[in-house]
Amino acid sequence: MAYIEMRHISKRFGTVPANDDVGFFVDRGEIVALLGENGSGKSTLLNMLAGLYIPDSGSIYIDGRRRFFHSPQDAIAAGVGMVHQHFKLIPVMNAWENISLGEKAGLNPFIEQKRVNRKIAGIEERFGLATLHGKKIYNMSVSEKQTVEILKMLYRGASALVLDEPTAVLTPQETEQLFAMLRNMKQEGCAVVIITHKLNEVMEISDRVMVMRKGKEIGTVNTADTSPLKLTEMMVGASISLEIRREPPAPKARPVLEVKDLSCFNEDGTAALDDVSFDLYGGEILGIAGIAGSGQRELCEIIAGLRRARRGQVLCGSEDLLGLSPREIKNRGVSMSFIPEDRLGMGLVAGMSVTDNILLRSYEKRPGVFIDRAGGKILAEKIVERYGISTPSVQHIVRKLSGGNIQKVLLGREIDLGPKVLITAYPVRGLDIGASYSIYGMLNEQKKMGVAVLYIGEDLDVLRELCDRIMVIHGGRVMAIVDPRETSKEEMGLLMLGQKTEAV
Repeated sequence: MAYIEMRHISKRFGTVPANDDVGFFVDRGEIVALLGENGSGKSTLLNMLAGLYIPDSGSIYIDGRRRFFHSPQDAIAAGVGMVHQHFKLIPVMNAWENISLGEKAGLNPFIEQKRVNRKIAGIEERFGLATLHGKKIYNMSVSEKQTVEILKMLYRGASALVLDEPTAVLTPQETEQLFAMLRNMKQEGCAVVIITHKLNEVMEISDRVMVMRKGKEIGTVNTADTSPLKLTEMMVGASISLEIRREPPAPKARPVLEVKDLSCFNEDGTAALDDVSFDLYGGEILGIAGIAGSGQRELCEIIAGLRRARRGQVLCGSEDLLGLSPREIKNRGVSMSFIPEDRLGMGLVAGMSVTDNILLRSYEKRPGVFIDRAGGKILAEKIVERYGISTPSVQHIVRKLSGGNIQKVLLGREIDLGPKVLITAYPVRGLDIGASYSIYGMLNEQKKMGVAVLYIGEDLDVLRELCDRIMVIHGGRVMAIVDPRETSKEEMGLLMLGQKTEAV
């Protein structure tokens, strides 16, 4: 019997079967990857293992003993801890306070702090982890926060660790550090389960892979006996190309967009952008790489007219767009579309239909007292058909669509406006393989039509395959603009960490 077994697990949300008679197991001293498209049920399954959901039917066994989890505390008490993609840490507390939070404190706070730090140090030595115990969470990088989360689970006695998309925003160097931690945990007899969309990482770190599709277990294979292509076919149910074809860029003429000496501050007075300058040409995709919080969001919002800058210029032809609102930019005759990273918070209205969301950007084409809903419905149906958006109807509420289809609605709406400049911030974040490659195809089509595309992404492999040039930023400053065909992934990772390389 394996250390952890989930037998005949089923879970429904209303009429939707999230898990249907699923079986899963992981033993001590092994790493198992869980793969599947969005909506396949993998997160639901592991949320039940972590005590966040309760199965409708089925059994969970830990070390041969049947367990009933009604909360994450029950799961931790049984030795199962989960590190979520969005960390559960208190920013104003330091590392040791977050790690020991909820533990019954002793009478003397100074003695208590020493005891906690000694215990943390022992865990760090055993598993090859390291953190600054007194450092505040709000001063930490994403990688440091993740280490604190892992330490928190181990401190509470977890011998099984579940990680949801653990490398989503890590540099290659940080990913290697994480994998070294996980291998140490494996050697120490821990059971590790990871959810990820990155097939190259699955092949590198896992011993076995379980694939789910539409709430069902498709199969479990030994990693050594499979390949990324086979795993993709299991996930999607059909063969799919994993190649991102980089279309040749158009011959460079005058830049469509020129950004010069752009600077702005955060609310706390620190520099969000510091003298950022670059050119963007029609018929090319310029990628922006950087660790989270390096100024990506501020840069996009300033160009799109959603944020004020301290100084600089954003030139499109003879027009300086800096300080103009989105409507003023449009009234100047500049055709620009922006795909924000928060697709439902900023891009679309979650409670409105597909048609109404399409109309948000096109109703002004037919001025008058009444909105042309009939014309909006026709336009929405055209966009749905053109981009293969899966929806019961164009009157369907947007938030009820899958993540990939939500993103296609947003991209399709913006592309239909015929922009000269298309700004995309993390357009495939959280999307499965099929939806992601569909988005890459849409961006390449825009490039072939001469559109200047600014692409902010997290996955360096994708950036290097898709983009013609990549601008690497760190702490709001441009480290370098490189040719991805001549710059290694490791060199780009160092630039993202703020280190100059010999190649630059």
